[in-house]
Amino acid sequence: MARMRGLGSTDPIDTGKVPPISRARALLILIPHLAEFPGRVLLALGFLIGAKLAGVALPLVLKHLVDSLSHASMVAVPLGLLAAYGGLRFLNVLAGELRDVAFGRVTERAMRRSALRVFHHLHGLDLDFHLSRRTGALSRDIERGIEGIRFLLRFLLFNIFPTMLEIVLVAAILWEKYDWRFALIAFGAVLAYIAFSVWVTEWRIQYVRRLNQLDSSANARAVDALINYETVKYFGNEAFEAERYDKSLRDWERASAQNRVSLAALNVGQAIIVAGGITMMMGLAALRVDEGRMTVGDFVAVNAFMVQLFLPLNFLGFVYREVRRAVTDMQRMFGLLEASPVVADVTDGHTLAVSTADVRFENVSFAYQGQREILHDVSFAVPAGKKVAVVGSSGAGKSTLARLLFRFYDVQGGCVRVAGYDVRQLTQRSLRAHIGVVPQDTVLFNDSIYYNIAYGRPDAGRAEVERAAEVAHLTAFIDKLPLRYDTHVGERGLKLSGGEKQRIAIARAVLKNPPILILDEATSSLDSASEAAILEALRDATEHRTTLTIAHRLSTVTDSDEILVLEDGHIVERGSHQTLLAMDGVYARLWRLQQRSQREAEEVS
Repeated sequence: MARMRGLGSTDPIDTGKVPPISRARALLILIPHLAEFPGRVLLALGFLIGAKLAGVALPLVLKHLVDSLSHASMVAVPLGLLAAYGGLRFLNVLAGELRDVAFGRVTERAMRRSALRVFHHLHGLDLDFHLSRRTGALSRDIERGIEGIRFLLRFLLFNIFPTMLEIVLVAAILWEKYDWRFALIAFGAVLAYIAFSVWVTEWRIQYVRRLNQLDSSANARAVDALINYETVKYFGNEAFEAERYDKSLRDWERASAQNRVSLAALNVGQAIIVAGGITMMMGLAALRVDEGRMTVGDFVAVNAFMVQLFLPLNFLGFVYREVRRAVTDMQRMFGLLEASPVVADVTDGHTLAVSTADVRFENVSFAYQGQREILHDVSFAVPAGKKVAVVGSSGAGKSTLARLLFRFYDVQGGCVRVAGYDVRQLTQRSLRAHIGVVPQDTVLFNDSIYYNIAYGRPDAGRAEVERAAEVAHLTAFIDKLPLRYDTHVGERGLKLSGGEKQRIAIARAVLKNPPILILDEATSSLDSASEAAILEALRDATEHRTTLTIAHRLSTVTDSDEILVLEDGHIVERGSHQTLLAMDGVYARLWRLQQRSQREAEEVS
């Protein structure tokens, strides 16, 4: 697949650089998911407001409590106020917890729906998009986007909005109960705190971003060296790898120092503003107490209001930076939804439903991304139930035929027909349900052998899965394994040999039981003995099926009803095995060359 992709592509798509959508667009995509539980949203907002009202009432109760305690004879009132103070504290915490419980389901459902929507959309994009992606980039975009939704909903609704509400309430109370100067000092200090925090955080982002990049770079180098442990040992490059890793760590150490200094500047500046605001507020309150216009309880209440205002603002720099990051991650994730497939179903596409089907390529021309043409006016037919093979040198366009039939790409000229229908007029789902593929490069899921075979038809019974394994000559191999079918194959099937992986691919295709079968170099990783056994199994599997075989080994196609020789995108010869040998052309020369190579290999062994 990678070889095929490179033939005409000079401008690969890097999904790590998928342009993000606007912030407004990202929020518009998210809002419908929040509206799924309107009752819970309103309930959470109610608890949120209740928690803030209880919190704002605490300093007022504290004021009365302090004033009452100055009168020793009034014991009952302080006890009642103490109970009220404790009750408000409890209600403040309880309302906050109930808010989280009520809104948690909304957040989790929004995360689930968003991830599923992007995941489903990515599977609807064409092969060219996925062949051009950076390894792991898409999964990281989804992971970060989902975490961005969690953070945004939690801190935007439960930190920033409540803090703004509390500022308004406190300023109103100070204005109404005491003096407009108290409200002005509180409001001014908060505004100065917010402005300073946002300004410094914007400046600090460069250091935070560089620190994260260097941390990722150092980690990537360590992982790369450990993954390639054997290669490092082969060339004795332990010291070289250690020096490369240490260089990354030195850069990270310097960036950490810069980040630490910038954080200290933020914290010191915030502390100056907080101390200045509280000092001014306390100075004004002390003056009022001295003048007899305020009580000691009022003095304590004003101090409590200021402390209460600045406590949630302590994390403003962090929250602001993380909200920005969360929105950016959401934009990147939802930006994936803007990518549209090049290969798409037509409106009211026909649903294919046949038990047998012929395949026809009619004057097909094709070029990857409009670059160098790969196929030139290719025409041939695979009658229903017959076997046609395509052979030729690497890069001749053989695998491209299979991908056009499966409709990973659309032709630029001519058409491909299945059961008489132009494949572009069929729904992709119904077309692909009728085609089984045994690819050249088999990639397996990091799961059990049973799971990987059953993937061909997930609803199949165990007996059917075991029968498919038997057809693919896997049974003897599986029986030797301690866990048999429950044996895990490792990531991408790396715990198995190439031949074992191809046998699983064959079993998977057999289990699917499609009327059309594509064998794309299906025995390329097998030795001669295994190949003979698999060929016998494939003859049984392909009987009464329309089969298109892509092969480099000519020994695997000798029983085909027709063999096409493809060179530079043109069919240069066609006929049965014996007919092509009698022609003494390209096919005959390839046959003699491969037979000689096989004899030499047998003599050496």
